[in-house]
Amino acid sequence: MYKTWWKVLAVVLVLYTLVAGILIPVPAKYILNETIRNLYFHVPMWMAMFSVFTISVIYSLKYLRSGKIEDDLVVVECVNTGMMFYVLGLLTGMLWAKYTWGEYWSGDPKQNSAAIAFLLYCAYLVLRNSIDEEQKRAKISAIYNIFAFPIMIVLLFVLPRMTDSLHPGNGGNPGFNSYDLDKNMRFVLYPAFIGWSLLGVWIATLRYRMRIIEYKNESV
Repeated sequence: MYKTWWKVLAVVLVLYTLVAGILIPVPAKYILNETIRNLYFHVPMWMAMFSVFTISVIYSLKYLRSGKIEDDLVVVECVNTGMMFYVLGLLTGMLWAKYTWGEYWSGDPKQNSAAIAFLLYCAYLVLRNSIDEEQKRAKISAIYNIFAFPIMIVLLFVLPRMTDSLHPGNGGNPGFNSYDLDKNMRFVLYPAFIGWSLLGVWIATLRYRMRIIEYKNESV
């Protein structure tokens, strides 16, 4: 049971987020209106993505020290899982943008930076598939992943703050914390961060276990 408590917590928190995110009252904000509920889903997708990408970097460093293929498999499955949440983050953001900014993609600096960072990780997957030799593939992709992560951080969290952006907290716009989030919203948003992040780790764990089984079968 001690190994599964965090999985139970992930399910409980995600279910709580889904229900409370729809039912709990939200502030009546101009333009945003009820679409502000998307905050409970859009931002936690990025948090889950960031969590598994962070794990992938840790295991990339670990692989370069150990050379164990199991560490490399953790890296690639964390990246695969992170890409899934990345896509969900982009889609929920585009849907929100349609209702608040008038179009799915407005060329906002943070949208463009997110697209570039997404292509950066797509290149990681392409790189892996282009190398046949196992150890060489693992080593090169580990090094690539280590450098891709800080570039992604700069693209998503640094550059947009230096330019004019429609996103809250960027380009001089106040962040949600300073003017939107009331007590009710915090009671949903913070558990959502934890729940979706744990779910991301759980999915990555399942993918890793499946990859290990495939690897062992191929080695027989």
